[in-house]
Amino acid sequence: MSNGELDFGDPVAERKPRSVPPVAPAPRAVSDSAARGAESSALPGVADAVQAARRAVGAAAGIAVHVAGLDWQAIADELNARGYAVLPGMLSAGECAAMAAQYAQPQLFRSRVVMSQHGFGSGEYQYFRYPLPSIIAALRSALYGPLALIANRWHELMDLPDRFPAEHSDFLARCHAAGQQRPTPLLLQYAAGDYNCLHQDLYGEHVFPLQAALLLNQPGEDFEGGELVLTEQRPRMQSRVEVVPWQRGDMVIFAVNHRPVQGTRGVYRVNLRHGVSRLRAGSRHTLGIIFHDAA
Repeated sequence: MSNGELDFGDPVAERKPRSVPPVAPAPRAVSDSAARGAESSALPGVADAVQAARRAVGAAAGIAVHVAGLDWQAIADELNARGYAVLPGMLSAGECAAMAAQYAQPQLFRSRVVMSQHGFGSGEYQYFRYPLPSIIAALRSALYGPLALIANRWHELMDLPDRFPAEHSDFLARCHAAGQQRPTPLLLQYAAGDYNCLHQDLYGEHVFPLQAALLLNQPGEDFEGGELVLTEQRPRMQSRVEVVPWQRGDMVIFAVNHRPVQGTRGVYRVNLRHGVSRLRAGSRHTLGIIFHDAA
């Protein structure tokens, strides 16, 4: 791990002679997804169902129900096609506001990074300490299981040796045994003029190949600019850029460093990095969920 817990390296992509089979869907729960709060960025009908269900069972339990009920085959297809997938309305507007307000509670965090001091960009972020806030812990645990199925298929296709256990607690035990014991979920805060350079969130030897981010402010209302940008370095080709379209409360799942891509000669490995464009006005908060811990 380098550069204050962010790795800005740009490893060379490798070609692998494999073909991409479809990813099997994860089991689904037959239940409404859930959210607490008076508002949501999801469609109105979905928002009502989300809020009612999460009020009935509690926010953390509702998160698990929501995640289990997602269409994981469709999410896997998006990840295979583009390296990212947008999940609308994962948090309500009220939950987003409460999450962003936690940035001013230093007792929740283990460290704070001012990006300009390390050449990472401009803005700042804080890493949560254990125990994590309940909604963050619920998201991290619930998302890991279905993502581990996708991660294992990706590693198989890319001829990478690591395989990931079904339970997040077992994967964390592997990280902790290797000295990666510091939690990595974080809150990022940007003001006008701030940005985040392209990077990869690698924190040690053990890396889970997918991560998630949730936008906590509304584009066009709370801030202007500040787009989430993904770049894909392909072998013997120019890099490709994606600007992710998302709204307050949406979650984006995306590749941490590599993903398999089907080519005319089989599967090849591409290298991905992500960053945030310059914020032109307002303020922006983002929750980042990384599944491996840091050394």
